[in-house]
Amino acid sequence: MTTYSIADLEDRLRPSERMPALFIGHGNPMNAISDNKFTRAWRSVGHDLPDAQAIVVISAHWLTPGQTHITDAPRNRVIYDFGGFSEELSQVQYPTEGDPRVAALLARQLAEYEASLDAQWGLDHGTWSVLKHLAPEPTVPVLQISIDYAMPLPQLYDLYSRLRDLRRRGVLFIGSGNIVHALGRARWDGGAAWDWAEQFDHDTAAALRDRRVDQLVDPFGTWSEAHLAVPTDDHYRPMVAALSLLEPGEDLEFFNEAIDLGSIGMRSFVTV
Repeated sequence: MTTYSIADLEDRLRPSERMPALFIGHGNPMNAISDNKFTRAWRSVGHDLPDAQAIVVISAHWLTPGQTHITDAPRNRVIYDFGGFSEELSQVQYPTEGDPRVAALLARQLAEYEASLDAQWGLDHGTWSVLKHLAPEPTVPVLQISIDYAMPLPQLYDLYSRLRDLRRRGVLFIGSGNIVHALGRARWDGGAAWDWAEQFDHDTAAALRDRRVDQLVDPFGTWSEAHLAVPTDDHYRPMVAALSLLEPGEDLEFFNEAIDLGSIGMRSFVTV
């Protein structure tokens, strides 16, 4: 493994204005190749983002229980981590470079959590299906950080908060998941949202506006609807990661405030 001096790592990312942090409700993988109200909103938000020096995504589709990994390959492979969708989706290309020096800097920030580098992963669909619209032709490196699925949510919040200062060194952070994600209760015929899905979405949105972190990192102890809306919290965790990257007093703006297929929350936010 290549080692870098602290000076070399610090020089890799220049001081910058504070970059936005985003959470994207990514929903159905077919959004990667769809033109709909969700993808149009992604493109609109992406158009207004400032130029970054690197893009780092925390995706619900890279779970590493008991550990945290960071991609450090010079180039990223596209991972087609799904089944049962059209062949067209499996032909999508999203060529991007990685950056081992940025990966090493991220790992240094997470040294207390013993984050390790990973050259084998790539970009899963939680990342490329969104970036195809947010950043159609990326000119900067793209990296992923995995989610320790065994880590309690308050500790997960602390882990990702250690990266907050890198927003002032040109790093754009994106959490990609869904606040409401009850796939087993999806209404594939396009039926209306379940009452409990709308209630949980409403309650978590209010908590996000007010930055009630203690509630958001304890959804099952705070809201009874959480047991239906978040049967497993793999897609909820990227929201906690994005929340942890916000600075005190920083505002956020919601978009895609809708429940898709009855039980998939598309609510997203970007800092303003």
